Amino acid sequence: MIRRRTKIVCTVGPASNDWDTMRAMQEAGMDAVRINMSHATQEDASRCVDIVNRLNHELRYPIPIMLDTNGPEIRTGMLSEPLLLKQGQLVVVSGSEKPEGLENLPVIQVGYPRFEGTVRVGDTIRFDNGLINLRVKDKTDQGLMCRVLDGGKLGSRKHVNLPGVFVELPAISAKDEEDVKFAKEHDVSFIAQSFVRSPSDIQAMRSLLGESHQWVKVIAKIENQEGVREVESIASASDALMVARGDLGIETDISALPRLQRNLVQTTLKLGRRCLIATHLLESMVENPIPTRAETIDVANAVYEGVDAVILSAETSVGQRPAVAVQQLRRIIEESEQAPGLDFSQALVTNDVKQNVAWSAVELAERINASGIMVVTRSGYMADLVTNCAPLQVPILAFSNSMKTRTRLMVNRGVYTHSIPFDSDPEKTIQTALQVLAEREKVQPSDRFVLVSDVLSHSGVESIQIRQI
Repeated sequence: MIRRRTKIVCTVGPASNDWDTMRAMQEAGMDAVRINMSHATQEDASRCVDIVNRLNHELRYPIPIMLDTNGPEIRTGMLSEPLLLKQGQLVVVSGSEKPEGLENLPVIQVGYPRFEGTVRVGDTIRFDNGLINLRVKDKTDQGLMCRVLDGGKLGSRKHVNLPGVFVELPAISAKDEEDVKFAKEHDVSFIAQSFVRSPSDIQAMRSLLGESHQWVKVIAKIENQEGVREVESIASASDALMVARGDLGIETDISALPRLQRNLVQTTLKLGRRCLIATHLLESMVENPIPTRAETIDVANAVYEGVDAVILSAETSVGQRPAVAVQQLRRIIEESEQAPGLDFSQALVTNDVKQNVAWSAVELAERINASGIMVVTRSGYMADLVTNCAPLQVPILAFSNSMKTRTRLMVNRGVYTHSIPFDSDPEKTIQTALQVLAEREKVQPSDRFVLVSDVLSHSGVESIQIRQI
């Protein structure tokens, strides 16, 4: 029973927020949906949630929703017309709401009152996702005197990045609070928290979710140097980590990005957390019908690293052929999974008894060439532990009486889920799961499955079983 292990997350936007396109993306291989609240309105998000809920009534495996927060950010102010900046030109950058000009130089206003006190002489200021870059030459009463390193046309409300500079902004903005409230009201499975800098940022998000929504999984997006430095403590505090290569490639030296990705993935998997890769996987497919050769190899490298999921952004949100992009990504993944990976799971920290039970179950399943690993779980915890062990050829078949658990597990590498009722008699629960396999997975009577669970035993005894239909 060989199945694709690496999951596909698709960002929904103007090009895909409709029934026909989303259905086509699901048929092409989409496993989860991402809503980017940096661009989407709550009206857009509500429409997307409604479509996914309708889809889930028809599908064998549910599609979870990931809400990506805006996060702490600095943007340029409003301009009456775009500002054309030329290399070598002097400009003034100010955090004042009404900055004054200096020697008739153009002024760029940014929405951060502490800007002049935070940025130092010699620092680089990057605008519009790194397309326009300035170097700070001097500080004046009117603002920061800067020289243009890379020019271009600067418009209103463009992103501002300050590589290596600590910015005193709250981890969760007022907009984020409203968006998280929306996520809670609509039972969204994942919150992808932008620009996480420390474990306290994750704790702030969990507090915002409240006791009633602790089941929602928090994904820490690593997007700057602070996040990179604190990755171990951040990963330990979160449920998953996203290597968000867009801002990370702006906030750090872009030549170091491949090494950073490798280190971040390895650290995350070592700590037994889910890992996702985002940004520019198949960017050329926003317009083109096929990816570049370099993009194909980039996706393959993510597969070899053993990440749980890869995320399409502009390819599916504003691209010309969203479903084709998903199909191409699926084909690359399936082909890449036939080659050996880097096996980062071997470095997994296994101090937990249940984690060692999961390891033993995976080793047994691989050794006897089992058709799958059956995991009966209420919270999904045991399925997470089995995922940590990264079985190579054996799918993880999770059975739960919780739809929330089923749905969120669909982002786990190699996990496919089913709903079953739990009985007070463990054997009846197991027989129900086996019946579901026979009916929905079309398994053969001779197929063997390794069974492990965190809910079947009331005595505290951990056991691994081999079962047949």
